Amino acid sequence: GPQTAVVDGDAKSLSIAAASVIAKVTRDRIMEASDTLYPEYGFARHKGYGTPEHLNALNRYGPCPLHRRSFRPAS
Repeated sequence: GPQTAVVDGDAKSLSIAAASVIAKVTRDRIMEASDTLYPEYGFARHKGYGTPEHLNALNRYGPCPLHRRSFRPAS
C-alpha cells in the first residue's frame, strides 16, 4: 500500500523508534551468526559497517556471498 516517509521518524514516533531498534538488533544478530560462516571478515565485531578492519578483509579475501556488489569496496 501507500507509504509516507517520516523525516526523523524515530524522534517523532515511539513505534518507529521501536521498529528501528528491533531492526538493528536483528541485523546485528544476523551479522554475528554470519561471523561463524565467514570468520575472516570479523562480522561479529563490525556488524558489516565499513570499518578499517572490514575494508582490510575485503582487500585481502575479496567479497563473500553476503557482500553487496553495489558497495564500491566489494565491487
